[in-house]
Amino acid sequence: MDQRRDRITQQVRLWSEQSFIAEEEIEGAHPDLSDESALLIAMGYVDEEIREVLIARRRADRDLPDIGGYAELRALSDEHARAVARFHAANLGVSRSLLGVRAGELGHLLQVKQNEFVFSDKHFPRNARAVRRDKRDGVHLSVEQREALFDALRRTPAPMAASPDQVEQFTRPLGHAAEVLAQISEGTRRFLLGRAAGPRMPTFVPDPGQFTDRYDTLLYLAGSLYDRISNSSAWHSEHFTLQRGQLDLGEELTQIAVDTAALRMIVTELNALDRTSNAAAQDHIRERFEALVPVWEQLVERVAALARIGDLLTQAEYKLRTINTVRRARSLDGKIDDLISRSGLRELSVQNTHEIGDQFVDVDAAMDTYQSIIVGDIAALTSRH
Repeated sequence: MDQRRDRITQQVRLWSEQSFIAEEEIEGAHPDLSDESALLIAMGYVDEEIREVLIARRRADRDLPDIGGYAELRALSDEHARAVARFHAANLGVSRSLLGVRAGELGHLLQVKQNEFVFSDKHFPRNARAVRRDKRDGVHLSVEQREALFDALRRTPAPMAASPDQVEQFTRPLGHAAEVLAQISEGTRRFLLGRAAGPRMPTFVPDPGQFTDRYDTLLYLAGSLYDRISNSSAWHSEHFTLQRGQLDLGEELTQIAVDTAALRMIVTELNALDRTSNAAAQDHIRERFEALVPVWEQLVERVAALARIGDLLTQAEYKLRTINTVRRARSLDGKIDDLISRSGLRELSVQNTHEIGDQFVDVDAAMDTYQSIIVGDIAALTSRH
């Protein structure tokens, strides 16, 4: 068990430190995070007041506008930021004009989505009476708070698309018109799909598993594991009723996001200070960096605990499929017994029944083992050092 824990923890640490998760390591392409996990992660980027309201809304089953998916919102936000950067960096009038148009279109689309989110009549009160009722129930979000939440959702973890420098490196031989076209389309999902379908080109787009930094990588892992566990049929089976009561998945993901966002902000500020400080101040900053190392290690451990639970549930689902197969087989026992008795081979029926019973014992033993291990993983996940 210790070897398994160490192996999974080391894998999570490696992925995060390299800001890279290979597709084959997570069984296929990197899926977008669900809106639910994206919202829980976004709660790490808002203040405590907004977070409390979102928790109350979640308990009251009050949903929020989906606006086409929050992972898509991150992709759009990144593409807009790249378009703006390319517009300001462009020298030639034609390319600058085209890039300006593209940046404006993307900015307009972002604003449309923000308006759909912030001013949704379906999800937020339309009159003073409804506002008072929501405030009384603790589920009211002001316009400013909705805007802050929208900005947080724009940071939903996702693999990176191409950088301008990488695109320029590839497109330089193509000529001016082709370069402009490639710069405008770079980063779009259609562009990335075209790359995947075409021949192997020089590396001008980051690998599909490349993330902005270790914090985005860790949050993406945590969100993916949340989706995997919460969608697991084994997790929602009668075998893990006790464990579901011991672990609030949403609360754990939120706390991981809160601590990760806080750590990222502090490290960013320390880095900025380090670049402008004298030698004496830099010594103090290095001490502060060292003091933050255990915080990062604990975050890695917490996500690794989620990964261990997800790994066990995958095994448990396989065992549960065996249970269902055995149950279907047992439902045929009467017909089998009748057939065998007519054939004069009753002893085979006895042997068959024993074999099926043994399979149930094996499955029950496996479930007991999984339950015991998951209890330990939940304790590791929820412990506060």
